[in-house]
Amino acid sequence: MEAVLLCTFLGLTFLGVPVAYALGLSVSVILYYYMNIPQVMITQVMYSGVDSFSFMAVPFFMLAGSFMSAGGVTKRLVNFAQSLVGSFTGGLAQVVAVSGMFFAAISGSSAATTAAIGSTMVDEMEKKGYRRELATGIVAAGGTVGIVIPPSITLVVYGVIAGASIGDLFMGGLIPGLLMGLTMCLVSYAIAKKEGIPAEGSFSFMNVIKSFKDSFWALMTPVIIIGGIYGGIFTPTEAAAVAAVYGIFVGFFIYKELTIKDFPRIIFQAVMGTTMIMFIVGAAKVFGWMLTNLEIPHHIGEYIVSLTSSPAMFLIMMNVLLLFIGTLINASAAIVILTPIFLPVATKLGIDPLFFGVLMVINLAIGCITPPVGLDLFVASAITKVPLEKVMKASTPYLIALLGALLLMTFCPAIITFLPNLLN
Repeated sequence: MEAVLLCTFLGLTFLGVPVAYALGLSVSVILYYYMNIPQVMITQVMYSGVDSFSFMAVPFFMLAGSFMSAGGVTKRLVNFAQSLVGSFTGGLAQVVAVSGMFFAAISGSSAATTAAIGSTMVDEMEKKGYRRELATGIVAAGGTVGIVIPPSITLVVYGVIAGASIGDLFMGGLIPGLLMGLTMCLVSYAIAKKEGIPAEGSFSFMNVIKSFKDSFWALMTPVIIIGGIYGGIFTPTEAAAVAAVYGIFVGFFIYKELTIKDFPRIIFQAVMGTTMIMFIVGAAKVFGWMLTNLEIPHHIGEYIVSLTSSPAMFLIMMNVLLLFIGTLINASAAIVILTPIFLPVATKLGIDPLFFGVLMVINLAIGCITPPVGLDLFVASAITKVPLEKVMKASTPYLIALLGALLLMTFCPAIITFLPNLLN
C-alpha cells in the first residue's frame, strides 16, 4: 500500500494534476481498493485538518497583504528601498531584495512577494540596462524571503502542526530573512560589476528621510504584529485581524488610494488565496493521516536513526530532501506532511523544534527557485513572459548564494534562536 500511495501521488503530480488533488486522489485509491473505508472519511479528515483557531490568521494575513498592496504600499516600499540602496552598484537589483524583505513583512507569501515586486521593478530594471531575463531571475530570487520574514503563513502552519509558539517562530524567521536579503544584495553587486551596470546617482540622507516618512505607515505593519504578540496585547490570529483592519485604515485614510470599489476585488482575491491554501493544507492533512495509518513516519524515523545519530548529518539530509520537496509542492503542504514525520526524529536527536521549524521553512523558500519546478520561477516567468529556462539560468547565482547562507544557518542555530531566546 505504501508504494501504491507514493507512486500514485508522484505519478499524478508529474502528469500535471494540482498538488492538492493529487494528495487527495492518492489517498482515495488506497481507501477504495485496500481498506474498504467510505470516501467521506477524506472530507472529514480535511475538515479536522483546517478546523483550528490559529488557521484563521491565514485569511486575515491574506487580506492585510491585499489591502496594503492595493492601497499604494508597494510603490512606497520600493521608493524607500531605492533611497537606501539604489545609488550602489547594482542598485536596482538590490532594491528588489530590500523591497522583497519589506513586502514579505506584509504579505507572508513568496508568490505574492514575487508578483508584487516583479510587476513594479522588471520594466524599470530593463530600462536601466539589465537584460530582461536577468531582471526576471533577480525578482524570482527576491520573492524567496516571503515565507521566512514574519508574518509568514507557512510559519503559522508549522506552529499549528508542531504546537510551537507562532510568535517565537516569527521572531526566529526575522534574522534569517534579513540574512537571505543581504546575501542577495551582495550577489546583485557582483553581477552588476560583471555586467558593467554602473551605479546611478548618489546617496542622499534627506531622500531616505523623505521616503521613510512616506512609507512609515506601511513599515509599521510588522511592528504592530510582532509588538502586539510579544506585548501580550493579542494572539497571532488576532494580530492578523488587526493587520487587515490596519491595511484598510492606511490605504483608505492615510494614502487615500484605496476605494470602496476596490473592496469586492480585494476580498475575492483574499478568499481565493485562502481557499487555495486551506484546500492544500486539508489535502496534505489527509495524506499525512494515511501515512500515519500505514506507519510510514515510524518506519522512516527508525530508518534515519539507523543511518545516523549525528544531528548535523540529519540536518544535512533534511536540507537536501526539503530543497527537492520545495520544488514539487506548496510549502504549507510540505509542512503538514513532513513535520509529523521528521520533528519527532529531530527532537530525539536534541534539535530545538523552533530551530528545526524555521530551518524547514527556509529550505522550502529556497526550493521556490530550485529547478526544475520552483514556484517563484513560474510566477516571475508568467509576469515577464521570459522563458522558464532563462529565468532558471539567471537565478542560479542567487540560488548558490542562498544555499551557502542555508549551510551557515544550519551549523549556527543561534542565527535563528537568538531573538526568541532574547525575548523569552
